[in-house]
Amino acid sequence: MSEQPAVTEAGAASAPSRFIRVPAGRLRAFVASALGACGVPGGDAETVAGCMVEGDLWGLDTHGTFRLAQYVRRLKDGGTNARADIRVVRDEGATGLVDADNGLGHLGVLKATEIAMDKADRFGIGWVGVRNGNHAGPATIYVMRPVARDQIGVYGAAGSANHVPPHGGAELLLGTNPIAIAVPAMDEPPFLLDMATTVASSGRIKTLAQRGETMPVGWMIERDGTPLTDPGRQSEGFLVPIGGPKGYGLAVAIGMLASVLNGAAFGRDVVEMTGDTVTPANTGQFIAAIRISAFADVDHFKREVDRGLRDIKASRPLPGHGPVRVSGEGRPELHRDRSQNGIPLHPNLIAALDGVAAELAIARLET
Repeated sequence: MSEQPAVTEAGAASAPSRFIRVPAGRLRAFVASALGACGVPGGDAETVAGCMVEGDLWGLDTHGTFRLAQYVRRLKDGGTNARADIRVVRDEGATGLVDADNGLGHLGVLKATEIAMDKADRFGIGWVGVRNGNHAGPATIYVMRPVARDQIGVYGAAGSANHVPPHGGAELLLGTNPIAIAVPAMDEPPFLLDMATTVASSGRIKTLAQRGETMPVGWMIERDGTPLTDPGRQSEGFLVPIGGPKGYGLAVAIGMLASVLNGAAFGRDVVEMTGDTVTPANTGQFIAAIRISAFADVDHFKREVDRGLRDIKASRPLPGHGPVRVSGEGRPELHRDRSQNGIPLHPNLIAALDGVAAELAIARLET
């Protein structure tokens, strides 16, 4: 066992806990085996397993392998279609719409991402929506794909459960509704923003609950407005939007683009994917790809991105603060470390994966 820091929402390190390093390939094979045991075809199981482990490699532990038990429950209970027939239902120039047939969410968004990038190559921009989807893991794994093709990636999704009331309200009608943007640079790491519209994601709180840890004041409030710091009581409170009414407004806007526009669930229609394992979720997402060369010389653009990021990082910090950081700057280094040295898994997560293996009668994850 080795000491490894847990990654926070901003990518910084928190107090070390004891984690066990597992090679990415070994973890990927285990996840694929579990999904296959639930009836997912081999190719799809390997694709989704790859996406989940890719999330872990980027340090987005709350949306990677941690979600396996949740996906397995919905597959076994019929809430998610193991053998989805994902198809394009609208195709109009630079835009498109994918029906994910209630399959594992990663499959629908991956298809939409490929289509969006191809459209951006042809038209300068591609915007593709997804309906009848499911939870698709971390947005980073999708927006970083256009970056490799000298495109800017933009992603939004409606949350797979409602954890947030409207500003000033007391009824849960909104999800964490994440947004992500990735911008390529020349020598600097790509600019990467991947955030929920709440102070902390629901997945981060679920992770703390599994680890038996508390959460900071300001992440959640109880229904009477007092702070809630026990992650095990998440269902009893509200997630706090970023910036109060601004975060609330952003969550609504993303929901309109990711769900209402695509014919997916929004507001009261959202299915709580953890508590309800039998009802199709109809989760909505969108992915946009913007070809840089449609607007500027690619090399010049990347050099300007480098200059802007370096100016930000070289700027004078406030007294008592460390160096100024840029969103996502530590992710590539973390990805390299985990690729080379294994993905750190908390013992409680390993125990949960052992439970999945026993339930599905497959080999346990070797650690």
